[in-house]
Amino acid sequence: MNNNNETITLIGAGLVGSLLAVLLAKRGFKVEIYERRPDMRRNDISAGRSINLALANRGIEPLVQAGLMDKVSPILTPMKGRMVHDLEGNENFQSYGQKPEEVIYSVSRGDLNKICLDAAEATGLVTIHFDHKCEFVDFDRKELSLKKHQDDSLITAPFERVIGTDGSASAVREAIHQISSKQHDILQLGHSYKELRIPPSESGDFQIDANSLHIWPRGGYMVIALPNEDASFTVTLFMPTSGEVSFDSINDKTSVIDFFKQNFSDMIPLLPDLEVDYFENPTGNLATVKCSPWHHQDIALLLGDAAHAVVPFHGQGMNCGFEDALDLAQTIDSAIGKNGKLVWSEIFSQVDDNRKVNGDAIADMAIENYITMRDSVRDEKFLLRNALAFELENKFPEYFCPRYSMVMFHRLPYSEAKSRGIIQEEILQLLTENISSLNEVDYTAAESLIIEKLNKVKLNP
Repeated sequence: MNNNNETITLIGAGLVGSLLAVLLAKRGFKVEIYERRPDMRRNDISAGRSINLALANRGIEPLVQAGLMDKVSPILTPMKGRMVHDLEGNENFQSYGQKPEEVIYSVSRGDLNKICLDAAEATGLVTIHFDHKCEFVDFDRKELSLKKHQDDSLITAPFERVIGTDGSASAVREAIHQISSKQHDILQLGHSYKELRIPPSESGDFQIDANSLHIWPRGGYMVIALPNEDASFTVTLFMPTSGEVSFDSINDKTSVIDFFKQNFSDMIPLLPDLEVDYFENPTGNLATVKCSPWHHQDIALLLGDAAHAVVPFHGQGMNCGFEDALDLAQTIDSAIGKNGKLVWSEIFSQVDDNRKVNGDAIADMAIENYITMRDSVRDEKFLLRNALAFELENKFPEYFCPRYSMVMFHRLPYSEAKSRGIIQEEILQLLTENISSLNEVDYTAAESLIIEKLNKVKLNP
């Protein structure tokens, strides 16, 4: 417990900011948060953002450390694997893992954020100022310029130390990078997304399998569906922003219906409000943020999407941001444990060093997984390599763990999961190059390749 009564200012009370506030308050810090949106506990502010997200082990551990899992667990819906729907309407279930605990969870973004906000305020050390948009950060004066939503008036507020958890358009990041910038890339994917909805059946039940993440892969585009607590599904269409098949080209009721009849005909009976949802819900942008540095001296730090926004195809944006927050909290703990003195420049620098390489790694893997989801899941060789990866995990558990499992079910650094994943994919390619079934695998050759190319892996749950 920190006893110096220092106040830390956060910009952004979304998922990462609100959880970080809980972790900091548990360490005795006073926290001031400025949030541009109104209080979601009293206002509907979904505005087309993803309604539900995938929570995995990396995100669960910070919630455990914050003491929130007893409140979060009841709102989770387990997803054991992906259910792939082909053009003819056939379904093929592909398990994410092979152990009972290897599942991911669909969770409401809003409900989870509300739990974190309530917990932050319940500490008595956190004050949240809603409807305050941060326009500028002055590091010399240690002063924020804020616009109040109610009357568009501009005010200033002092700060001692500021952490930007204000998303991909971060004002804190802009301020840091006006002073020093080694990298400031906002990489547009060229694809966008739109949310639709499968309602519950007339009897109030799920209309498709409740414990799967559903995918309709079509090569250059796809639809996914995640289950909600009320037996509905949040459906997301991903496709190019412009081009022959794109959001630009599918822009009237006739073209929407024709597009779904041609590519997703089995979905049409499940989407009674297809036309309304398509035209009333906004089209969301998809981009990756890679930047350096993540901090400025002992004054400012970036976490979450402000530092490393990623596309959503590995379900790790929230999980990575939560991991950032826990890393900062544990870095503070280590500093207190050494000599009780907090040297913030060292703390911020250490978090930057720890997390930057991992933020870049998950950003790259998320884009790779988009190709997997919209295309590779239909490929027989891909399915064979996946099946072989499970077999190698069973036979050589000290060395081999499928990359998806390393990312989703363990807390191995993303950078290590990425580097090991590249080597493992090479091994899988070699072993399946001239075969068509697991019965043909040369496991003696597999063992030699694995021991030659991989060190033992230290997995944590």
